[in-house]
Amino acid sequence: MQIIPKLDVHTHTIVSGHAYSTMQEMAQEAANRGIELLGITEHAPGIPGTCDPIYFRNLHVVPREMYGVKLLLGAELNILDKNGTLDLDEYYYSILDLRIAGVHTLCWDGGTREENTQGMINVVRNPWVQIISHPGDGAAELDFEPIVLAAGESKTLLEINNSSLIPSRRKLQARGNNIDILRLCRKHGVPVILGSDAHTAFSIADYCYLWDLLDETNFPSELIMNDKPDDFLAYIS
Repeated sequence: MQIIPKLDVHTHTIVSGHAYSTMQEMAQEAANRGIELLGITEHAPGIPGTCDPIYFRNLHVVPREMYGVKLLLGAELNILDKNGTLDLDEYYYSILDLRIAGVHTLCWDGGTREENTQGMINVVRNPWVQIISHPGDGAAELDFEPIVLAAGESKTLLEINNSSLIPSRRKLQARGNNIDILRLCRKHGVPVILGSDAHTAFSIADYCYLWDLLDETNFPSELIMNDKPDDFLAYIS
């Protein structure tokens, strides 16, 4: 199954320190690919080499539309520990158009599966967090069903992340974990968001590794947000 993507809301620019395109380049390529809504979510301070928090404070100077593409300018917050602690001061949250949160091994101090799961549920229930990035990539050992149930209750989207499945990244648990998440979301009627996690403009809305997973799980298209920009905006509001 393939939908026609109209949005991609997990991307990074050179500001994140290990990505390679500017904001303008990202927006232009999004327009070239027929994307109507682009989320640019720079890494928060827990990732080495990313921007200083003052970057987020000054986002008001940036237009929210470029080349006919609507922009959501936000951050990918780091979940730091088994309690669900985030790495950016809450002061900044209201400044951001979009707040996603995920585990990255560079700044993760985890616990047991049960502890990690409860910490993730704490983040899912955080009213500021709208998307959980790459929960299935294997960086944290998790029990997915209670997380899916919490996501449905809190209207927090779980991301199925294309970048996690790139073979060279060697995230060996990612495929199986994402299949489990998709099956549980289908079982409980919980919507998902596909994420490119693009670190270059050429990867915007690239979900090439996800179509097989959606087919294998017989995942219903009505539970995928990427071709429904208005529904997505209403869901996260």
